[in-house]
Amino acid sequence: MAKILVIEDEELVRANIAELLDAEEHDVVTAENGFLGALWAQEHLPELIICDVMMPELNGYEVLETLSENSDTAMIPFIFLTAMADKAEIRQGMTSGADDYLTKPFSRSELLEAVNTRLSKREIVQSQYKRERERAEDLQAKISKIQANTEGKDHVIEQLQQDLEKSIPKLNLAIQMLSKLEPGARRDCCLQILKEACNDEISLLNQIPDVENVLTPEGSALYQELEIVESNI
Repeated sequence: MAKILVIEDEELVRANIAELLDAEEHDVVTAENGFLGALWAQEHLPELIICDVMMPELNGYEVLETLSENSDTAMIPFIFLTAMADKAEIRQGMTSGADDYLTKPFSRSELLEAVNTRLSKREIVQSQYKRERERAEDLQAKISKIQANTEGKDHVIEQLQQDLEKSIPKLNLAIQMLSKLEPGARRDCCLQILKEACNDEISLLNQIPDVENVLTPEGSALYQELEIVESNI
């Protein structure tokens, strides 16, 4: 079950979407215009936003722009709804950072497929980010041990090497996955988060005095590889 915000000025369409999502046991909240929708999104942080393009107060593009400027809402998956099938409109939405585009009228299966796809991708990104953060915290703890207890240095550094061996391929995989997303603010935000995670690990290693001299040749190679990964994000 996910918390989903539906922003749609047509009452019947809004109610139909809410009913379909309710049937899938999602927690659905609706807003009748872009202004109210943007306010609700910033206060309650939904896991997915479905938003009409042409609306009073704020149109869909303006809602997306507003939320993209807020770090708390910038990564929320965003699906546009529109009565227009113009390819230029679709390109504009995707360039603005939208994750998907549904042209009205759409079927139940089309709606649910779009929703499930975006929620799945969001979960993948969140899981990867969480793992990298946890790994960075673990590395920090190991470095603290190195600095506090030189007698146990060799063992801790050996463990640090093993962690790096696991970390680098996963960072590369996540970067490749996110690089395949449509260009836009949301993809750039995801890549920035992974870059920060990579920077964290390099920063942690840099806290060790003469880190490349302390590490074994294999560990030093891993350290250099991590720096290469970071520079290519």
